[in-house]
Amino acid sequence: MSHDQPDIPTAVPPISDREFSLFQKLIYGEAGIHLAPHKKALLEARLSKHIRELGLDSFGAYYKRVAEERDGEELVHMLDRVSTNETHFFREPRQFEFLEGGVFPEWHAQANAGAKPKRIRLWSAGCSTGEEPYSIAMLLFEHFPPANGWELEILATDLSTRVLDRARKAVWPIDKSREIPEQLLKRYMLRGTGSQHGNMKAGPQILSLIRFERVNLNDETYSITGKFDAIFCRNVLIYFDTQSRARVIDRLLDYLDPSGYLFVGHAESLTGVTERARHVLPTIYRRTADEPTNPNQTKRGDLTSP
Repeated sequence: MSHDQPDIPTAVPPISDREFSLFQKLIYGEAGIHLAPHKKALLEARLSKHIRELGLDSFGAYYKRVAEERDGEELVHMLDRVSTNETHFFREPRQFEFLEGGVFPEWHAQANAGAKPKRIRLWSAGCSTGEEPYSIAMLLFEHFPPANGWELEILATDLSTRVLDRARKAVWPIDKSREIPEQLLKRYMLRGTGSQHGNMKAGPQILSLIRFERVNLNDETYSITGKFDAIFCRNVLIYFDTQSRARVIDRLLDYLDPSGYLFVGHAESLTGVTERARHVLPTIYRRTADEPTNPNQTKRGDLTSP
């Protein structure tokens, strides 16, 4: 019998208050996510099994590996497990109604008047397993068909490599089809057969519009260039404290075109967070008029830097 692999402990002792405090500071510093005291049991539940699988015998030993020994790969795995990634297709339906009834006609009118190129770039920041960017892609393809000369791009980012892998595969249980309007479902989703029975997959039209990247919104800089006509950062800000929330919104606004729209989640508000955004409708904002532009973010170019 090989003894190359460490024995897996049968159990890891409960996380202590001191250990939880260390993880709170680490996770806040790395991702801007604030773990309130009542999240102690959640953190323990999400990490205990993984710690055992690594052959470690305590949360303290795991903290040492991640924080003191600076195991970068393991740090990413830890943040994957801490992140909450609940989502579904066409979430926040009123926002999609606003897109179709207000924003899309505005973009068409601007293009027809020569005030805007026939190009649309959107960013789904915190895309989770992909339901949000694929929902957006379906609507873009409907209203701005590339066959009519429109160039469409969607950047979809998340902190978690685990959910990004799932989003790239674009496969979901067929039960999720109930969340998609029937016309769009028939046009843009494929029903699985054989080994994929019970699943559905995004069709090639919308797959081609989306590029997935790992981006930590808490980082000082993002490896992204250019402006976006709309940015969706929904149900992400609720995990940040006031300081982190203001910092993230400030960076996102740097990437928003002066005439663009910022969409946040139904439980989120920018009131008291920034003066750089003005309220359009609940959860929908635009940049304040005549706001100075960050000179490093003025170019409308590729999604990411080389």
